Amino acid sequence: MTDFTPFQSLLGGALIGLAAVLLMAFHGRIAGITGIISGVIPPLSGDWQWRAAFLAGSALVPLAYVLTGGTVDFSVPVSTIALVAGGVLVGIGVHFGNGCPSGHGICGIARLSPRSIVAVLTFMATAFATVFVVRHVIGA
Repeated sequence: MTDFTPFQSLLGGALIGLAAVLLMAFHGRIAGITGIISGVIPPLSGDWQWRAAFLAGSALVPLAYVLTGGTVDFSVPVSTIALVAGGVLVGIGVHFGNGCPSGHGICGIARLSPRSIVAVLTFMATAFATVFVVRHVIGA
């Protein structure tokens, strides 16, 4: 069962979009998490400070939300092994796709990048096929 949360989803999407626009406006950088992380871990790039601040904000803002009384109700319906396998597959896809879904989907499409549009269409087609197979073929 999936919860329908249009207002929270709209607010979250607007905040992600705002962060991407502000990062591009003030630093001329794309808010793709893979690229941001790759500039923070060794070897450090010369502009690691904004990258570390962006990542810290990505982690600390949800924590602040919970500490100020916000609630987060979620469950993970798969095993730890499935989560690890999914993470490895996503990592492989990020490498071969030259970027992560956030970079291509949020920033690449906004810049009308043909490569990002093809990447997002590929991500979405793969996700649709995976859900169909898991729910209707395997029956999980």
